[in-house]
Amino acid sequence: MLFKKVIFISIFILTSVSALWGGDTAIFVDLGFSPDGRMYMFGQYGVLSPSLRPWAEIFVVDVARNNFVQNGRASFTQNTPIRAGQDGSGVFHQLLSNNTSIVSRHNINFQNQGLPLYISRNDNLPSRGEKITFRDFLSGNRYNAQLIPTIHGSGQNVRSQFYISLDVTSPNGQVKNYTVGTPNFIRQGVAQYNFKNVIIDPAGGSVIFVIEMRRVAASGFDIRYMVEAVRL
Repeated sequence: MLFKKVIFISIFILTSVSALWGGDTAIFVDLGFSPDGRMYMFGQYGVLSPSLRPWAEIFVVDVARNNFVQNGRASFTQNTPIRAGQDGSGVFHQLLSNNTSIVSRHNINFQNQGLPLYISRNDNLPSRGEKITFRDFLSGNRYNAQLIPTIHGSGQNVRSQFYISLDVTSPNGQVKNYTVGTPNFIRQGVAQYNFKNVIIDPAGGSVIFVIEMRRVAASGFDIRYMVEAVRL
C-alpha cells in the first residue's frame, strides 16, 4: 500500500507541475568538444507531458559551419511512462551508449567540456531582443550579444526565426562583428528564444550559445534547447 501511495504522489507532483507550466521542460547536457574545438556535442532529455514518456536527443555540431554533421543526430522516445522517481536521464544514457560510433567518429572528448562565459539567472526573460554582455577572463575578450527574433502569427499558428548579432572586443581594442545563426530559417511553433548559457572550448576558438526555445504546447509552452556556434 505504501509503495502505491509513493507512485501516486510522484505522478501527482509531475502532472501538477506540468499543469502549472502547461508543457514540459528539457534538461540540457554539455557533452564536450573535440580536442581542436571544431566539433561540439550536446544532448537534451526530459519527460513528455502529459504522457510521462521519457525522451532523449544527442547532436554533433560542426562549429565553423554552425550546422549538424552528417549522421550526427540521434533520438529516442520510450513508448511507456517513466516509473516513480525517474526523470528521463536513464533513456538519455542508454541513447548515448547506443551511439558511441557518433562520439568516436567526431573525436568527442566528454572531459573536454566548455568553459562558462555566461549563465542566465533571470526568470523574467524578455520576449524580444535580449541583450547580454560578458567577458572571457582568460583571453581578455569582451562580448556583446543581442538575440534578434522575428515572430509571425500567434497561438498554434506561430512561427519564428532569429539570429545573434555578436561583437567581440580584444584587449587591444580591436572589434570583430559576427552574425551567428541562420536568420531566414523559420521554426514552426516556436514563440520565444532566450539565451540560456554561453560557453567556450578550452582552446578558446569556439563559442557556443545555448538557446532556450519556448514551443507552443496544448496548454502553455514546452521548453527545448538548441545551440548556435561561431568560430572566432
